[in-house]
Amino acid sequence: MTRTAHKYGMVVDTIACVGCSACTLACRSENEVPEGLSRRWVNQETRGSFPDLKMKIWSESCQHCENAPCVKNCPTGASFIDDFTGTVQVERDLCTGCKACMASCPYDARYIHPTGYVDKCTLCHHRITGGLETACETVCPTSAIVVGDLNDPGSEISQLLRKRKFEQRRTAAGTRPKFFLLV
Repeated sequence: MTRTAHKYGMVVDTIACVGCSACTLACRSENEVPEGLSRRWVNQETRGSFPDLKMKIWSESCQHCENAPCVKNCPTGASFIDDFTGTVQVERDLCTGCKACMASCPYDARYIHPTGYVDKCTLCHHRITGGLETACETVCPTSAIVVGDLNDPGSEISQLLRKRKFEQRRTAAGTRPKFFLLV
């Protein structure tokens, strides 16, 4: 396994998220995602039985897994883990659109771009490597989205994960996702 300079991840506070979809729209605009496709989406889950119902709302995207099956199953090397950020990226020019990465992703986080390559959330690689916040983080009206370096114990994301209870999705897949839901 490649050791990266940083280990960027994302937390979404399910108590603060109101499901407004500002993050999905900001992502679509920032990354010129074609109409009808999305790198981010909003989920909602209702638990309990009436009258004791609890709703959990969260924005979701690629989990930027440490043990990414999409990377392992990509026959051309187009899907890879970036050496600097530790995030999963796609080299468009190497992608043949074979969909092996899509079939192996337990999070359904990829789609075929109309020009033929597979696309997904890059965790705004172009922004975080320039010291900026991600587009989704910037527009969230409740500050429910936090992105940062999990290798930095002083980062906001590391502090939140130490202080708050959190969940991760489909951990049984062994992917070691770097996407956390604060509950």
